[in-house]
Amino acid sequence: MRFKNKIVVLLGLMILTACASSIAVIGGSYYATQYDFSEFFAATDGRNFQVILAGNPFPGIDPNTVARELLPVMQAAKPRPALTFTYDAPVERPRPYYRLVLVFDSAPDLGSYAVCNGVTRTRANRPGLFYVYAVYCRNDMAMSETTAWTQASSPTDPRVDQLFRELFQVVFPDSKAYRPLSGGNNRR
Repeated sequence: MRFKNKIVVLLGLMILTACASSIAVIGGSYYATQYDFSEFFAATDGRNFQVILAGNPFPGIDPNTVARELLPVMQAAKPRPALTFTYDAPVERPRPYYRLVLVFDSAPDLGSYAVCNGVTRTRANRPGLFYVYAVYCRNDMAMSETTAWTQASSPTDPRVDQLFRELFQVVFPDSKAYRPLSGGNNRR
């Protein structure tokens, strides 16, 4: 009987380990006091919403292929407005200029202010780890930011889809209840 219990415990641990490796981890978040979901909704509902990619989460795959394969994954995981993600920059820069910047394998000292002002820095890629720093910008101001990571081998890995589903809920929260009254925390 003891041997059977050990086998059950061992199998349980193996299943738990397998589940844990497929779960996306969301880091700390920050929200500017000016963040307002209704503003995001009004600016993006029924419109194109630009996503800017920096870095390559899968260095063994051509960056253009990664970008092409990530777009439908992000679209399937999109937040509530009827927006369409696009990499295309607007013909004429709108005011205010809303966009989502995704920096893969971002440098540890990279901040959202720099990202919204066009600065991106990356560090060496860690094979098998999909790590992204997401910053929602309005003009040169970060409205929200967070980090997320998961184990993944390609842009179409189901864990990447799950990561974006969770990430978008944090970057674009539709309820003030999910954000601290102090404007968030700035942990990365």
